[in-house]
Amino acid sequence: MNKRRKIFILYARFGEGHWQAASALRHSFERVGGADTVLIDLLAEAHPFLNGVSRFVYAKSYNVMPHLYGWVYETTKGMNADSPFANWLHSFGSVALRKLIERESPDAIVHTFPMLVLPSVSRKIGLSIPMFNVITDFDLHRRWVHPAVDKYYVATDDISRQLRSLGVRPERIAATGIPIRPTFRPDGARTGVAAKYGLDERRPIVMVMAPPNVPSAETAKLCLLLRDRCGAQVAVVCGRDKALRDSLAAGLAPRTGVAVLGFVERIDELMAVSRCLVTKPGGLTLSEAIAARLPLLLYRPVPGQELGNAKYLSGKGAAVICRDPHDVMHAARRLLEDASEPLAMRGALEALRKPDSSDRIALDIARQLHIMEEASSKAASFPRTTLLPTSR
Repeated sequence: MNKRRKIFILYARFGEGHWQAASALRHSFERVGGADTVLIDLLAEAHPFLNGVSRFVYAKSYNVMPHLYGWVYETTKGMNADSPFANWLHSFGSVALRKLIERESPDAIVHTFPMLVLPSVSRKIGLSIPMFNVITDFDLHRRWVHPAVDKYYVATDDISRQLRSLGVRPERIAATGIPIRPTFRPDGARTGVAAKYGLDERRPIVMVMAPPNVPSAETAKLCLLLRDRCGAQVAVVCGRDKALRDSLAAGLAPRTGVAVLGFVERIDELMAVSRCLVTKPGGLTLSEAIAARLPLLLYRPVPGQELGNAKYLSGKGAAVICRDPHDVMHAARRLLEDASEPLAMRGALEALRKPDSSDRIALDIARQLHIMEEASSKAASFPRTTLLPTSR
């Protein structure tokens, strides 16, 4: 009987996306990939104080200094893996990762966040561990790129081409899409879903993922414009942000046609009955909307990877970038009143769909590890050649 492999999945809690991708992969590895997984927030494990400060600064960057964050992102976007800044970035967590490797002996390490400390750790301990990068945005930053990466799993064919232009061999890239939960099934039965959230299935529904970078009063105004000017019902999802939910509920909950929701486990059901989605352009939410073929209105993307995601999807015709509540209202009205516009956007979304992304990544990594193990076994068993002295 073959021993089950152990795989480390490294993520970070800067937003929910990296963790959600890691969780989706854990589900797939344990279900179809023949591996047990350990999810590790490496920065939190290695530098808890720095992690807390970094998360605080990241959260505040939405409101206080978005252009500074965007400037840093764009300035470092083209950095080389051997640059001093890249080496500094990839040095955090080396002691913690080394201890984890020596204690648990993983068969591979998968990144859903680019803390690429493994190559330096491998050199120090003299142990080669396969390394896989799952890029969780539609915009490529060179922080993800390193010569020690065995294979990249990317959102689109365009990122695949970008990596090839950087010298990465085609067999080391797979355009699988960003991993979303294998249980995400937006094509299921829709009967009764609207009523489950206090809405009327006979009237159009617009789904709003309440942006964390937007004051609750502005989000409330946006919801009322959608209801009053577009004739839509609004399902506004606040996730795990209880303070935001309470603030919106205080002003919106008594109003008919607006449902204020917290964390929604079956977000696929809600997407299935919605006509469009208003959201910030995070990679995981965008991937779920693409899977659901749900037209996207991307609200006030902040400079950095979110703006890169927004520009990419807008350029493909799969999304509209909106800067204020009235932009959203006008874009939603077009989608609700003009049948040709949502049809075109759904066609663009369909062209971007990569079904079963999480399972495909887990299965491919399992196959890659099997190939590596076979090659290593053959190399170890290959007979040494003894040179015999020649007769004079």
